[in-house]
Amino acid sequence: MDVLNDLMGGFGSAFSPMHLLLAFAGCTLGSLVGVLPGLGPATTVALLLPLTFVFDPTGALVLFAGIYYGGMYGGSTTAILLNVPGETASVPTTLEGHPMARSGRAGAALATAAIGSFVAGTISTVGITFAGPAMAQIAEKIQPAEYFAVMILAFATVTAVVADAPARGLCSLFLGLAIGLVGIDGLTGQARYTFGVPELYDGIQIVAVAVGLFAIGEALHTAARLRRAPEERVLPVGGKIGMSPEDWRRSWKPWLRGTAIGLPIGALPAGGAEIPTFLSYNVEKRLSRHKKQFGKGAIEGVAGPEAANNAAFSGVLMPLLTLGIPTSATAGVLLIAFQMYNVQPGPQLFETQSALVWTLIASLYIGNVMLLVLNLPLIPLWVKLLRLPRPLLTAGILVFAALGVYALSQNAVDLGIAVLFGVLGFGMRRTGYPVAPLILGAVLGPMAETQFRRALAFSEGDWTIFFTRPLSAAILCLSLIALVGPMAARAFRRTRGREPETAG
Repeated sequence: MDVLNDLMGGFGSAFSPMHLLLAFAGCTLGSLVGVLPGLGPATTVALLLPLTFVFDPTGALVLFAGIYYGGMYGGSTTAILLNVPGETASVPTTLEGHPMARSGRAGAALATAAIGSFVAGTISTVGITFAGPAMAQIAEKIQPAEYFAVMILAFATVTAVVADAPARGLCSLFLGLAIGLVGIDGLTGQARYTFGVPELYDGIQIVAVAVGLFAIGEALHTAARLRRAPEERVLPVGGKIGMSPEDWRRSWKPWLRGTAIGLPIGALPAGGAEIPTFLSYNVEKRLSRHKKQFGKGAIEGVAGPEAANNAAFSGVLMPLLTLGIPTSATAGVLLIAFQMYNVQPGPQLFETQSALVWTLIASLYIGNVMLLVLNLPLIPLWVKLLRLPRPLLTAGILVFAALGVYALSQNAVDLGIAVLFGVLGFGMRRTGYPVAPLILGAVLGPMAETQFRRALAFSEGDWTIFFTRPLSAAILCLSLIALVGPMAARAFRRTRGREPETAG
């Protein structure tokens, strides 16, 4: 009953006129930016990050809840109409959604994506409501050694999952960890990697890093392809936007299965959205009675992965709120938003910031309903937006990102840092280095260092504490398996591929 009472209190705050307006603005802005080609939820949140600094912490996080969900909803539009996934988790949607659009069924594809996202988002938010406080109570009993091990597990799994070559993922991660070390050491008071620049004594502003890597880097990457690649043609939305009774019959089970796959994987400290979306697509392909339609526009191939995608993204909020650990690039940017207001997610959040966290959870329910109501009627508007000249959109993103970073601190050094990391992000995209490990390393690095030092302080300098505590040792073993496993699997596949065929 305490959970329901806290949730009702959260709804009382979330239904205030100001918070409702902020939720509506966040949903609209998130969908508007998320629908732009190539801009996934992480880029959307990073680009709009400076906007929230004028509000109080509760209002800003309500706005961010809308932006977060809106960015996820918007990505399905480009995947279906342009065959351009906002990020790797949206690739399965393009496999069936774009063929549906080519055959004149874009309205049904967009509808099942929106309704599936609503179903998955609502069920996932219910899970956060009831499992979040219990998970926070468990997390309170975790010691620094286990906390450090969980962070290592997050580093290892995210690096292994998003990188085609683990070595590139590790390079990106170590660069992020180095960025997190810049500034005054809180323990010794010594300046680290500041190169005599006073503006770096407080560390590199992570907001500038996020905006540079995601917004500016993506805009430069898009601009570089304008001359080499023809601009994608936006397919028209033929017929009405809706679903036939047959579409409903074929979609409701994939929605539930996608949610059941995405939520638990996303809620793991080493979760993410890529694995559940591809897993959901494979499950639907195996279970469908219309297997011959796959690759040609099977609606189950849109419904299941979209539900899994949204459920995983919602599930990511659980380790973020209860452990303070982001398990994706988008969650890393959200953690930056919390830190902007000196709010540290973790085991104590439900006690020290009870009103804020329950207002945030209530706003997730409200934002989910708003997005369902907004998205389907506004799809014609998004289609017109997609038809704007790509150079104009790219220039607008660059200007908006630069103004946002400068307005946040009114410091030319931060603007220079954003541009520098924008160029770095562009180079990483061109050379195949993943961005997600870098941002997670920059955000989680200082926290991992703090927990590492605390563990050594409790053990009086005995570094074997990480291996003598059973839970810490088990988590570190999982980290090693998560990192080495994909490399061993790739090596095994290459070896099998080179084996000569034996005569039978």
